[in-house]
Amino acid sequence: MTVENRPLIRPETHTLDLGVGGMTCASCVARVEKALKKVSGVQDAAVNLATESARVTVAADSDTTTPLRPEDWSALLRRAVRDAGYEPRAANAAMDGAASDSPWAGFAPVGIGLLLSLPLVLPMLLSPLGVAWMAPPSLQFTLATPVQFWLGARFYKAGWHALKSGAGNMDLLVAVGTTAAWALSVYLWLFSDHGEQAHLYFESAAVVVTLVLLGKWLEGRAKRQTTAAIRALHALRPEAAHLIDWDGIEKDIPVDELRADDQLMVRPGERVPADGTLTEGTTQVDESMLTGEALPVAKAVGDALTGGSINGDGRVVLTVTAAGSESVLAHIIRLVEDAQAAKAPVQRLVDKVSAVFVPTVLVIALGTLLGWWLTGVGWETAIIRAVAVLVIACPCALGLATPTAIMAGTGVAAKFGILIKDAEALEIAHRVDTVAFDKTGTLTEGRPQLTAFAVPQGAGEAAALAKTHETAALTAVAAVQAGSEHPLARAVERAAAERGLSLPGATDVKSVPGRGTEGVVNGTLWRIGSLAWMHELGVDFKPFEGFVQAHQTQGATLSIACETPADNGAPIARALLAFADAPKAGAAAAIDTLHARGVRTVMISGDNRAAAEAMAHRLDLKPENGEVLAEVLPGDKAEAVRRLQRRGSDLPSPASGKGGGTHHHTVAFVGDGVNVAPALAAADVGIAMGSGTDVAMHAAGITLMRGDVGLVPAALDVSRRTVAKIRQNLFWAFVYNVAGIPLAALGYLSPVVAGAAMALSSVSVMSNALLLRRWRPESKRT
Repeated sequence: MTVENRPLIRPETHTLDLGVGGMTCASCVARVEKALKKVSGVQDAAVNLATESARVTVAADSDTTTPLRPEDWSALLRRAVRDAGYEPRAANAAMDGAASDSPWAGFAPVGIGLLLSLPLVLPMLLSPLGVAWMAPPSLQFTLATPVQFWLGARFYKAGWHALKSGAGNMDLLVAVGTTAAWALSVYLWLFSDHGEQAHLYFESAAVVVTLVLLGKWLEGRAKRQTTAAIRALHALRPEAAHLIDWDGIEKDIPVDELRADDQLMVRPGERVPADGTLTEGTTQVDESMLTGEALPVAKAVGDALTGGSINGDGRVVLTVTAAGSESVLAHIIRLVEDAQAAKAPVQRLVDKVSAVFVPTVLVIALGTLLGWWLTGVGWETAIIRAVAVLVIACPCALGLATPTAIMAGTGVAAKFGILIKDAEALEIAHRVDTVAFDKTGTLTEGRPQLTAFAVPQGAGEAAALAKTHETAALTAVAAVQAGSEHPLARAVERAAAERGLSLPGATDVKSVPGRGTEGVVNGTLWRIGSLAWMHELGVDFKPFEGFVQAHQTQGATLSIACETPADNGAPIARALLAFADAPKAGAAAAIDTLHARGVRTVMISGDNRAAAEAMAHRLDLKPENGEVLAEVLPGDKAEAVRRLQRRGSDLPSPASGKGGGTHHHTVAFVGDGVNVAPALAAADVGIAMGSGTDVAMHAAGITLMRGDVGLVPAALDVSRRTVAKIRQNLFWAFVYNVAGIPLAALGYLSPVVAGAAMALSSVSVMSNALLLRRWRPESKRT
């Protein structure tokens, strides 16, 4: 666990990560969680078998007067893990080991087990060929005993710790089962009447231990592949940066030492070491590993560079804006790690089953032993059939079914620029039946242009005088809008700059949420805002009625600029502003894709109805497959989302065209601005565009790393496929046990076959989850 500069942990909640070694199944996960939750001050603990890690939520103990330091919590949590019989490790130990291990790492015990077990299974292999051969009992004992007690020592150790804590796990089942087979063989060899001719079961014990070790080794290899996405993200960060010192001398320093405002030089082909602003040179940057966008992005002075991206053919200088844990890359890694560490809601069922699984299997095995003995088959047969029950009943697959699918799904999604915040968002997203889009910046480019600026013109007024009035009004409007981040304000500023206007200073500038802006220019109060606001203010804009109707028909967004006289009389309309925005490339195609999947789409806009309907027409958003909510104020967008969730299905769905009764709809909201953060939080799944603000990304469950609307159906698709893999894995994990235990109890499975089936269950679950790594968004499929 990383400890930074010994800061105190204050009484609020904090999250700590640590690695946990030695876990083998879902029962181990439950035991570690139970041990961690017993530590005073721990509010929650989530253990992940696939990543061999624990995420612990802690708060200062109410009985503790002195706040604990991170290293104090680390010691407490590590001791709890060790007392439970497992090995506490550094948080990223499993991943770091996966990065450095060769494909054959850890195979030695498996190889030795295979060599020692092969002579024991030769009689079984040769029998179909008509060859009758059996190794002497002494040789069988010599071969099987090292496998049982040397290679299989891990099962005894872990099983003993589980037994001491009053629980059970896979290791206990394997240890009890194989020991029974080995002990029975020794007894029959030394004490039965058959002596050297006795039928022994050394091969069952040795082969089961070897097969379990083989299954665990294959499982470990698959685990290393599921963490490939995180390792690839970590690899994007270079080790060193070229720092330009205050005296202009260039020197190399570790990236961990970078600070904001440092000047860095990046050579062609190198990775950008930190987030920054380009201050010298031009280049093209490959951001594919961060955004999934394959084409290089042109960068010039003033543009932002993201740490981890690859510089093209230009030597550039940048000023660091964020480094280390504050960088975009670090934020992406945290999001992916958080999603992979979190438990999906469906995992709660698995945890409940795992808590009673091993004790139940032990009872079934005992019942099998007594049942067969009472039928008169003898202790030998009864023990072997009980051993088969113990061996096949492996809870490993149950523990791996959900986390491996989540790791593979979130990992491949991150590769294409889709960051999934947590497992709950992933699980809910596959049920989405309605997607609501914020219009500006999401479905449109978010860079509107001022297409018309009209002022009232009196009868007989000279054109030159009207032009003077227009220039004066535009100057005042631009002065009030100067410095605003609103897209419409920026469009006004650009128009004023293009005309070369010199702007006076504006005072008392205020933003009126959902309505517009006001400020004082040359002693006069100016207001610029929506038509609805002008109605509220009592502004008479009859001189613009013709312009309003004409531009609304064309789908323009309209604003009125009014001036309040010095005597505080009624505001006077001085100008009408018309803005037009273009739909994003691919927005219409994304909406069509959602419609084809039976998902209803809704566009939410603050524009007037005519402008919103015109944009909907350009996006091919039709009444039969979508809806337009116009004139929605920013503060009302969250309530609009709630209405979409509550509304009945009286509106036809694009799939069936039929309505129905009232029920809750699963709504995803897509947006990119600060003003839509409440709507993102209110939706069942919030999807933030990566081109937007940090506030929006924090409120969302899914973040798209580039402003491509086509990633919205892709995010829902990867969610659907991941949840399908989780269900498939859980189905097969349960089937192995539900079908295998009765077959073993009835004598249809030998311990050797049971061991092979148990190993296969874990490997098949891992392999099925890894199929998700082949997923591609539709736009990337060939």
